[in-house]
Amino acid sequence: MSVAPIGVLVMAYGTASGPDDIERYYTDIRGGRTPTPEHLAELQERYAAIGNIFPLLDTTRAQAEGIVERLNAGAGDGFRAYLGMKHSEPTIPDAIASMRADGVERAIGIVMAPHWSGMSVETYIERVVQATKEGGGGPAFTFIRSYHDHPAFIAFLSGRVAESLGRLTDDERASASVIFSAHSLPVRTLGDGTQRCTTCDCEDSCRYRDGLQETADLVAERLGLIDYLIAWQSAGRTSDPWWGPPIEDVIEELAISGRGAIVVCSAGFVADHLEILFDLDIEARGIAERAGTRFERTRMPNADPEYLDVLAAVVREHLVEVPAG
Repeated sequence: MSVAPIGVLVMAYGTASGPDDIERYYTDIRGGRTPTPEHLAELQERYAAIGNIFPLLDTTRAQAEGIVERLNAGAGDGFRAYLGMKHSEPTIPDAIASMRADGVERAIGIVMAPHWSGMSVETYIERVVQATKEGGGGPAFTFIRSYHDHPAFIAFLSGRVAESLGRLTDDERASASVIFSAHSLPVRTLGDGTQRCTTCDCEDSCRYRDGLQETADLVAERLGLIDYLIAWQSAGRTSDPWWGPPIEDVIEELAISGRGAIVVCSAGFVADHLEILFDLDIEARGIAERAGTRFERTRMPNADPEYLDVLAAVVREHLVEVPAG
């Protein structure tokens, strides 16, 4: 009697498939509201500036396949990879329909974002739950909500930061600052002036912000970093305030203060896409270089075998620690 495979649903934000798909993609992100002609033209210019490449789907597929390849190593084919994107195909409901067709009874969901947030990770989970209900139930899911402090992930990021620092001259390294960044989120201001993510239910502080700080602290401890901080990037166009400080402001302030170099570790992202290739490699780099400061960015994880080892370890531990739902 054959045993049903365990499904591994790897989820990511989604991407336009090419220049002609940019309007459709951002309309979906905006809940059906089409970007203004001015905003659309700006987006098209940004993609053109990075060579009109749209690598996220292929990268996420390679990540999913790489995780399952490691889980199945020496153990047959007990795991099967599925891909679910939030704003493009294949969608999360598509993936769950495929799981049912393949006879999957148990599944693990993991979002390609190391830090938990109610506006990011939890919204993927909500889509999975809705899709299983609408399809008549099943598979039984459990979810990996965060791995921002996993020792293997910290070791991986530490290696990337050390690699970037190693590209600096001795003088640059002596006065370098390391910025750990993640995607900004909209916030609400409370009566006492404090801010929280708009969907965050944390009572004392924001788990998303604190998670990024914890990642930064753990990497800094491992490498002996003294001059490091966190900042936020790629804020959206809404009337709400967004988490700050913006990375652009931080880079400018550090450059003015005489830092010999700035190293950015975009710890909240795991793949190359517009927020990395334009927001950091073009905009952030330009701010630093115009101020006369060396700019370096850590290589993104993408489908690096070492990173896939990290993700496979996270999934294995989850299977042991969390019973099937």
